[in-house]
Amino acid sequence: MLLQVNNLKTYLRTGNKTIKAVDGVSFTIDRGETFCLVGESGSGKSITALSVIQLLPQNISSHPDGQILFDWRHNNGQHETVDLLHLSEPRKRKIRGARIAMIFQEPMTCLNPVFTIGEQIIEALQLHFPNMDEFEARERTIAALDQVQIPNPAQRIDEYPHRLSGGQRQRVMIAMAMACEPDLLIADEPTTALDVTIQAEILRLMRELQTRRNMGILFITHDFGVVSQIAHQLAVMRLGKIVESGSLKDVLHHPQHIYTRQLLAALPENLKHHKTTAKTINTTTITEDPPLLELRQLQVHFPIRKGILQRTAGYVRAVDGINLIIPVGQIFGLVGESGCGKTTLGRAILRLVEPTGGQICYAGTNLATLRHNELRRYRRELQIIFQDPLSSLNPRLTIATTLTEPMAAHGIGGSPQDRLDRASALLQQVHLKEDYLWRYPHEFSGGQRQRICIARALALEPRFIVCDEITSALDVSMQAEILELLLELQYKRNLTLLFITHNIGVVRYISNKLAIMRSGRIIEQGSTEHIYQAPTHPYTQKLLESVPKVVL
Repeated sequence: MLLQVNNLKTYLRTGNKTIKAVDGVSFTIDRGETFCLVGESGSGKSITALSVIQLLPQNISSHPDGQILFDWRHNNGQHETVDLLHLSEPRKRKIRGARIAMIFQEPMTCLNPVFTIGEQIIEALQLHFPNMDEFEARERTIAALDQVQIPNPAQRIDEYPHRLSGGQRQRVMIAMAMACEPDLLIADEPTTALDVTIQAEILRLMRELQTRRNMGILFITHDFGVVSQIAHQLAVMRLGKIVESGSLKDVLHHPQHIYTRQLLAALPENLKHHKTTAKTINTTTITEDPPLLELRQLQVHFPIRKGILQRTAGYVRAVDGINLIIPVGQIFGLVGESGCGKTTLGRAILRLVEPTGGQICYAGTNLATLRHNELRRYRRELQIIFQDPLSSLNPRLTIATTLTEPMAAHGIGGSPQDRLDRASALLQQVHLKEDYLWRYPHEFSGGQRQRICIARALALEPRFIVCDEITSALDVSMQAEILELLLELQYKRNLTLLFITHNIGVVRYISNKLAIMRSGRIIEQGSTEHIYQAPTHPYTQKLLESVPKVVL
């Protein structure tokens, strides 16, 4: 036994209110074992992890009951079983970081931007090994970076976090956690924001490090595909309690609790037959319709400026000669990894980013050549739903103002009351209550905020909508609801959608046609099912092979 959690209760205080964030949780992790804790946002997964490593602020948290028993391996090789809840703070600091390490969800916010990655790992080493000199700490840091497959670690050790990609930053976080050779690694959603190929590499790396060091892992996620790749034991958490636990095979193949079955049913691969009729109807009508949008050799190049005079030394070819045809009423999927240019392409279509060259033919009009005052009349027909709903909603405006302000700007509605009635109807269409009009964005969950963003996009009665990674940060059940809602609205309104994502499972469920983008170019396109079943480009094949799947 490496870690044994018995009836853990973690209560959080907010004003005069007490929240039972973790309410009687019990589980055990052995050396060399991966224990996955699965659940939706707000279920208590991360609070459980922070309770284990004892990182919760003491002024707002308490543990009225429970034990966290840990097999503490001292530097001299002796073992001692301790209860982390009743350990003194100096002894906790000896364990935290050295024997129990944690990888947080967002590496960019966890790495200090003013220090190099080497300085941050060296600091952790010298904190836990005070006798280690600078040279030895640097060599050990280079070895740790090499172990997580950072290219040219001797040079990259002096890089700042902003100069690394998302996958490389996550590798640095793993290197920092592994540098002190912990016995227990807590990984809190370490692959949620990563592309599928990088996610596959990170999972493989964690398995290799675990095997090499016989390390226990507490892996927190909401992705059952990832769980099926890495877990030995699995627990499903809801509202602070574990509702089901057992071996990976037992829970996935023979789920007992209705909540577990609901989560599994919400996976994109299990939703694929839910809208067959609607998609078939759409597909038959689409082929007879003319193109609504046609891109011809579209280019977006960003200048690279250097020197005191900021002369142009070259260009970043974010979008480099794209040709696409999207017929009326179609959901067109655009898939690619971070940095491939798919978001830039979506924004260039709407002229939110100015194209460098090429044509954007919308309903027979080339939008790329229009002046801004000429473009304004098309703004109503072309809308976008952004990736992060919280940052795209004004926190100072009520939902009523958020929905009615665009209507007033484009002359929709005969009076303020008429626009309010339209806003109320929009909320009903996205399955939200009318009285939500008078609330502010922070009062909603992530899924509800995304529904509000969909309502805002629909407020101007558009014909074409760019959906930019709108489900990437959502739990599987929320993701399923948003996808179902989009299909329903698209079918009722005959909308044309460009659905941008890196999740091929989602695209297979929702789209009619699919294009794969890499380094600013389209490398493969065709019907979604054909590409999924018989990809021709090696990069597409690699993407599909990297997608974690739950085999039931």
